[in-house]
Amino acid sequence: MHFTVIARILGLLLMLFSIAQLPSVGVALYYGEEDTLFTFIGAFVITFAVGLVVWLPFHGSKHDLRIRDGFMITVLFWIVLGFAGSLPLMLGTEPNLSFTDAVFESMSGLTTTGATVMTGLDDLPRSVLYYRQQLQWLGGIGIVVIAVAILPMLGVGGMQLYRAETPGPVKDSKLTPRITQTAKALFNIYLVLTVACAGAYWWAGMSLFDAICHSFSTVAIGGFSTHDASIDYFDSIAVESICVFFMAVSGLNFGLHFHALYRRSLAHYGRDPEAKMYFKIMAAGILITCSYLYFTGTYDAETSLRKGIFELVSVMTTTGFATDNFAAWPTFLPFFLIFLSFFGACAGSTGGGLKIGRMLILAKQGMRELYRLVHPNAVLPIKIRNRAISDRIADAIWGFFGAYLAAYYLMVLLLLASGLEFVTAWSATAACLNNLGPGLGEVAVHYGDINSFAKWVLCGGMLLGRLEIFTLIVMCLPTFWRK
Repeated sequence: MHFTVIARILGLLLMLFSIAQLPSVGVALYYGEEDTLFTFIGAFVITFAVGLVVWLPFHGSKHDLRIRDGFMITVLFWIVLGFAGSLPLMLGTEPNLSFTDAVFESMSGLTTTGATVMTGLDDLPRSVLYYRQQLQWLGGIGIVVIAVAILPMLGVGGMQLYRAETPGPVKDSKLTPRITQTAKALFNIYLVLTVACAGAYWWAGMSLFDAICHSFSTVAIGGFSTHDASIDYFDSIAVESICVFFMAVSGLNFGLHFHALYRRSLAHYGRDPEAKMYFKIMAAGILITCSYLYFTGTYDAETSLRKGIFELVSVMTTTGFATDNFAAWPTFLPFFLIFLSFFGACAGSTGGGLKIGRMLILAKQGMRELYRLVHPNAVLPIKIRNRAISDRIADAIWGFFGAYLAAYYLMVLLLLASGLEFVTAWSATAACLNNLGPGLGEVAVHYGDINSFAKWVLCGGMLLGRLEIFTLIVMCLPTFWRK
């Protein structure tokens, strides 16, 4: 383990992140918000200074990164970033959060979870609102993956970081031969989607400020809004339709967007098994949700369709936007929506959950075991697009699934021990581990009223979900630290 190199890279990354606080300074200047102006300047100075102090003693250290170094940098950076991102939220007079609440809000933004402890958003300074949205935008593509495009210019390799942070079942696949080109391609696609989303929102009637802010959290599949009522504030079918489209698109594997952009063809979407399963589950979920809302008399046909489609797509993609309080919907529907968040979006997207790609392989492996009961000696390889999936990958996915469930139930027990009732504990764990945001019970609207211990547990859950369990767990093994 090269600790000097790890410190050097962490210092560099922290200084880079401090620059991300400067746009909020510009927003504060534009809107004449003097109090928050000095808050963001102070946060920038502190973050940059800490990064400089960490980097300076080791700036001359030169070693090649190993995989273990990549895991260490990834985990430490997300933790350090969560604390650094909390500074503007607790230093100023608005929102002036406590340390625990500020870290919770920062971690929720960076991991694109969207669980919030803040209320009264409509009355907050616009620079603070912009900052929250920008946190999600940065977290959506992954701070580390974005930095990979810059680090080679600073003499730092990036492949180990990419493997450690990239979501999905196949971490070693690259869209282009060099990791720098891959990171740039992902960032360009992400930027194009963000600009297109902002333009569409603006065309639909949002103010330019709201359009930019909501495009950040839509493409990042984050769910933060500049209004307490979320997307329902705009009461616009056009806005909701645009939001549904970009949530669904952002939930697809960015590799498919890469092929569509550079090969100028949409055929790849129709041939991808994961994308097809993604849309089939979404369509089935929409049918069940809308039908149940209508036949239980909750809404009329038009409203059932409008609200059912929006909430289903928002929750399944783990975005967390709202046009209604789905926690108040009848009988099983709230639990059904939370259940679908476990499926999440596709591998290689900005969404959370187990990922559709893993669920597809688990389903195929389950069917294989059923066939083996009838034909014990049959050779039945698991295939995706006529390519056999190795048993090592299938076993790794089962291991991930087991670790996911173990982490989930451990968190539920910890929350129950802290005094939360079962529905709140169950849904809050699912919402944070799946990087969804809204839950049921006491956390249906916000997380501000739960106890501090529960908030720290849920912060850990957000980080576990964002880094996909194993990245954190592997660091707890003695073999990880042996030379």
